[in-house]
Amino acid sequence: MSGISPVTIGLLVVILAASAVMSGLSGFGFSAIGALCLTLLPPQLGVPLLMTLSAANQVMSLRQLKADMKPFRQWWPDGPAPYLLGGLIGVPLGLMILRSLPTSNLMAVFGGFLVLYAAYSLLKPRAAHAQVKDSWLASSLVGMTGGVIGGFTAFPGAPVVVWSGLRHLPKRESRAIVQPYIFGLQVLAIGLLALQRPQTFDRSYWMLVAITVPVVLPCTLLGVNLYRSLSDINFRRVTFMLLGVSGVGLLIKALGTLLGAHA
Repeated sequence: MSGISPVTIGLLVVILAASAVMSGLSGFGFSAIGALCLTLLPPQLGVPLLMTLSAANQVMSLRQLKADMKPFRQWWPDGPAPYLLGGLIGVPLGLMILRSLPTSNLMAVFGGFLVLYAAYSLLKPRAAHAQVKDSWLASSLVGMTGGVIGGFTAFPGAPVVVWSGLRHLPKRESRAIVQPYIFGLQVLAIGLLALQRPQTFDRSYWMLVAITVPVVLPCTLLGVNLYRSLSDINFRRVTFMLLGVSGVGLLIKALGTLLGAHA
């Protein structure tokens, strides 16, 4: 692969292995850690690679955790279907924002919110609980928010994870919603990218996929096995920490965009 050194490939493998373990453990956050790859690869190559590996990561997790998933006929209204419906509407809106608005500002605001929310959730007294009323409409709006945000940040799952935390869902129920949602939106994003920019999927892309998939899949299984040993409380702690990591990643990405614009 021209322009990609063995050292770069080695660093990519380390980053993506860590991403897979953490995503297998929590059910989301692959792109939060994997975004470090964008410091080594151009976005036109790194972003579709992350989308593809994230989708593969979710497929592997879902196969291993299929006992946690509701039957497809029960996905509406209490399963992932309302979130997916909203996400399908939100992704095109997010892509429009990406083309027309200063996304660095939006990333900074959302990243700051995630950091503050994660810190509050980890440090708040156990007796402090927020009560939220759920409905298919509220779930769809949360899913649409994730789709919009995912359209310009590549982190669509964060709003759904926050909403699940506010509802205090058990870890099995939370994963049964978050993982199909992320997988569905990643497949949609890859499909739109393939239609709009088929040249993205060139020889370098396929070579990197061939190198990294054999690393990502077993590391995902390792994360899933760690997940099975977690209590609901520890699972929430892990998800809040990953939300914080996602927020920091967005802040760094926003800062890099601003510095690049002023360079």
